[in-house]
Amino acid sequence: MTLQEALGRAAETLRPIAGESAPFEARQLLGFALGPGGMAGPRSAPLPPGAAARLDAALRRRQKGEPLQYILGEWEFMGLPFFVGPNALIPRPDTETLCEAVLRLRPQGKGLRLLDLCCGTGCIGLSLAKLGGYSLTLSDISPACLALAKRNARRNGVEAAFYLGDLFAPLEGLPPFHIICCNPPYIPRGDIPSLQPEVQWEPRLALDGGMDGLDFYRRIAGEYEKFLAPGGLLALEMGYDQAPALLALMGGGRVLQDVCGQDRVILLEKEEAPCSTSCKE
Repeated sequence: MTLQEALGRAAETLRPIAGESAPFEARQLLGFALGPGGMAGPRSAPLPPGAAARLDAALRRRQKGEPLQYILGEWEFMGLPFFVGPNALIPRPDTETLCEAVLRLRPQGKGLRLLDLCCGTGCIGLSLAKLGGYSLTLSDISPACLALAKRNARRNGVEAAFYLGDLFAPLEGLPPFHIICCNPPYIPRGDIPSLQPEVQWEPRLALDGGMDGLDFYRRIAGEYEKFLAPGGLLALEMGYDQAPALLALMGGGRVLQDVCGQDRVILLEKEEAPCSTSCKE
């Protein structure tokens, strides 16, 4: 079998589960099976026996509904490479909306302390630190997520502090942050069984936002001001239909849409500290 024939066969195998994305996924999985540089040769070249076995194994995993990203073990976010795995959410283009907003609103990152809360793979905080120069702290309740974020920090050459614990609990006593970013669990619990099959493979810990999807936002609303410096920025990802509830819960904010035009991010800026009499003189 040639590479071209393997591509065609893989695309047909994937079509029932991947639809129009089948040719793209076939190329990704064939490249994964061949290893670095394997796709650079002519399409008429024969498929190596070892690669054929690896491709068949990867196709079987995908046919069972496992996300492409978990099979590949890595994915790109904000133009940067990230290791991924079933202990953390897959980085998605929707979340880049949050990163782009932070880079736009706080472009001078040097000297600014940034917190990536519920960091998962670390893709939000690590991308911002790499592209914007922020001083980074990452936290998560999952030891496996934190270990993955550390791998991704090394991969992207980013220095960061890591804290294990539930939301703000492990951050007590730290200086306040100039920016807090978070993509918390926000799927209503009753909606999880009806999510796409691929999403069902992602960790429930990172999906389940309680009965109405807002449990974590309530906790963040009640705690974040203590950890956000005056003039600081809070940036939260949210579900496409949650903007009205979050605007009410947070007492205002600015809503941004993602690449598909869906409400995706809410931004809140904390007031600057009042100026003392001496600074007015």
